[in-house]
Amino acid sequence: MRVTLAQTSPKLNRSNLDDICKTIEEFKNRSDLIVFCELSLNGYLLQDKLYEDAWDIDELSKIEILSKDVDIVVGAAMKDANGFRNAALYFSNGKLLSQHNKVHLPNYGMFEEARYFKAGEIFESFVSQFGKTSMLVCEDLWHESVHVDLINENPDLIIALVASPARGFSDDGLFIEEKWYSIIKTVARECSAKVIFVNRVGFEDGLGFWGASCIVDNGGNIIHQLPRYETITKTFKILE
Repeated sequence: MRVTLAQTSPKLNRSNLDDICKTIEEFKNRSDLIVFCELSLNGYLLQDKLYEDAWDIDELSKIEILSKDVDIVVGAAMKDANGFRNAALYFSNGKLLSQHNKVHLPNYGMFEEARYFKAGEIFESFVSQFGKTSMLVCEDLWHESVHVDLINENPDLIIALVASPARGFSDDGLFIEEKWYSIIKTVARECSAKVIFVNRVGFEDGLGFWGASCIVDNGGNIIHQLPRYETITKTFKILE
């Protein structure tokens, strides 16, 4: 299994679609799965830009076509009949295989997602070529009830799309990074599943995102990791 982690710095406009497609074209022949971060098609601090920049699924046909060659996971602000969703989209074999709508929308401190997005309601799994697969978006993983749902789903692979601002700086490192790694290692062990964690980098309106995307094995060990703060896309081979 060859997994490409696309640690990008999305812009607050629709040009991200072209950038993502270029990355997929570059890496599709060396990858089985390419994973981008939360809201990789939109940027994070959308606010009222949602009304202009949120996507309909039929606008993402370029990604559908590219998924004939490689499985693709992207984060996007999506429109539906009930409003806007912060979604993780899994494309495979030329079609959208699964969409997870973020359930736990933060609405405190620097976060105001609940003001603009409508929350999802369920955690589901689906069968990909890599086995039973679950997707989550950022804050979802911070809730113990979600861990219970994941244990009940018993997936082989968990994909977490994240846009985590850097905070908690100290001489010993970055507190938020330590907290995140503790969470994903715990989930990997609880479910005996591989975890793919992709966090964005770059700056938006004073928020800096720290990256350090990684892959965790089913024993809770980080087996591959990208650097902090750096825009980088890299492919890793995971032993089955």
